[in-house]
Amino acid sequence: MTCLSYIRFACLFCLLGGPVFAKSPIAEVLCEPTSRMHEKLERQFGSQRAATGVRSPEQIMEVWTSEKGDWTMVVTYSTGTSCIVAMGQDWFTHADADPARG
Repeated sequence: MTCLSYIRFACLFCLLGGPVFAKSPIAEVLCEPTSRMHEKLERQFGSQRAATGVRSPEQIMEVWTSEKGDWTMVVTYSTGTSCIVAMGQDWFTHADADPARG
């Protein structure tokens, strides 16, 4: 890399800024024993399980939502551990949608 390339890279980095990290009250929680995870989601964050689906014989996907519209996607493993894999806000349930069953 030439000196000019380093300068261009530095200028680009300054224009774009550094990495941006999401701030969330549960960002530090990744995996917990399932009972503890459920307790935190219910009591600490006011969430209720809104949807559940089997991902594999060893995994269940769960979506937890709060009245504020926050949502959390959790994978629950057959080992007794649950992990947060995604979270967001502005959850909306489409009441007229009937999921396909097959």
